[in-house]
Amino acid sequence: MLRVEGITQLFGGLTALEEVTFTVGKGSITGVIGPNGAGKTTLFNIVTGLYTPSSGRVFLDGKEITCFPPERLAPLGLVRTFQNIEMFHQMTVLENVLVGLHTRSRSGMISCALKLPWHLAEERRLHAEAMKWLEFCGIADLAELEARALPFGNCRLVEIARAMAVNPKLLLMDEPAAGLNSRETADLELLIRKIRDTGVTVVLVEHDMELVMEICDAIVVLNLGKKLAQGSPREIQENPDVIRAYLGEG
Repeated sequence: MLRVEGITQLFGGLTALEEVTFTVGKGSITGVIGPNGAGKTTLFNIVTGLYTPSSGRVFLDGKEITCFPPERLAPLGLVRTFQNIEMFHQMTVLENVLVGLHTRSRSGMISCALKLPWHLAEERRLHAEAMKWLEFCGIADLAELEARALPFGNCRLVEIARAMAVNPKLLLMDEPAAGLNSRETADLELLIRKIRDTGVTVVLVEHDMELVMEICDAIVVLNLGKKLAQGSPREIQENPDVIRAYLGEG
């Protein structure tokens, strides 16, 4: 589903990523881990079109998407969530999820202003779709609340529901467990498995190693901007280079 070939990212004299190459299989959950400053979020920003790589190529389901801006990637099925939750706080939970459906709407300013019958029918369809994803994430009862009234854990679920509303093929999640307590993290693990079971391929950057080892089919390890290792959770746990990167020598 995702192929990254020789990605290098330079920021002036700083090499944030150097010749990073890996693949992600369809229908899998893949973790990207590494110490702080390893280049994980920079990699996500390149794959999702926020950064233009200094060199290298990115492919989604066999199609090259290198340098595609985010607005071109979403209709192709590449969607992400952020470590710092991005919400429209004065909008309701339902309205926040409806934002994720804008790529599937055909309505324009005139049809909205005139409330044409086909526009009203489409609006009902999109509301039903948004409610479906709120139900999927277990927060349908929060639909009419303003987003600013929600606790942090529920905001994370709203963001995931909005991402799913885009109808992704590939969902990139940047530290989805950050700020969650143990119960919320356990619920998140079940939700990510549900997402995978719908046919969506998941790639997550995460520092919660218990979650990563429990949920991932494969793991890519970055360190100092380079790919250090790739393999199954067991292979990564037993890799001496990975152990040194996290714990040091001796």
